[in-house]
Amino acid sequence: MAAQTSTTKKFGKGERSVTNKDQKASKWYPTHADSDIKKTRKSIRPTKYRESLQPGRVLILVAGRFRGKRVVLLKQLTQGTLLVTGPFKLNGVPLRRVNARYVIATSTQVDIKGVDSKALDKVSGDSYFSREKSSKKQKGEDAFMKQGEKPEKKQPTSERAQDQKSIDKPLLSAIKKEEHLTSYLSSSFSLRSGQKPHEMKF
Repeated sequence: MAAQTSTTKKFGKGERSVTNKDQKASKWYPTHADSDIKKTRKSIRPTKYRESLQPGRVLILVAGRFRGKRVVLLKQLTQGTLLVTGPFKLNGVPLRRVNARYVIATSTQVDIKGVDSKALDKVSGDSYFSREKSSKKQKGEDAFMKQGEKPEKKQPTSERAQDQKSIDKPLLSAIKKEEHLTSYLSSSFSLRSGQKPHEMKF
């Protein structure tokens, strides 16, 4: 079936619309209308960190599972995250990523020159911190009998434990050289009544 289009033509003093049957109708029509992709005006810019967040600086975590703990900053990562460690032997904080917004930078600096840069590059990737996919739930009598039991605690893999030791070893030797630094990192940070954090120097 030909598609009818109209054009306006002048006849004498008046005008009249004339239909044309030259164009053929399309044989294919989309089943649904495609939505247009919205264009964002915001340009992606690299994260700008505070000047105080330099590798080797001692930080205080103010949120998360280890809030109140003092950690050592190892490396600045992408998307506003930082790679930190306790070290684990001192305060139980493992290698982990934290948001730069939820840390307080102190004036204490730790020498991290002895830490292997290749080891830091290995543990700073997204795949290193991704969670393992849990297997499908067991079905049948075994799953029914294990409902009352406590779930097993997840233990770190031998590879992660080895990476933790290799990074913490040079840090611990540098920390022991500084007086009172071991007890400082082992203790937790807390505020007492009347203390104002914005007026304090760390």
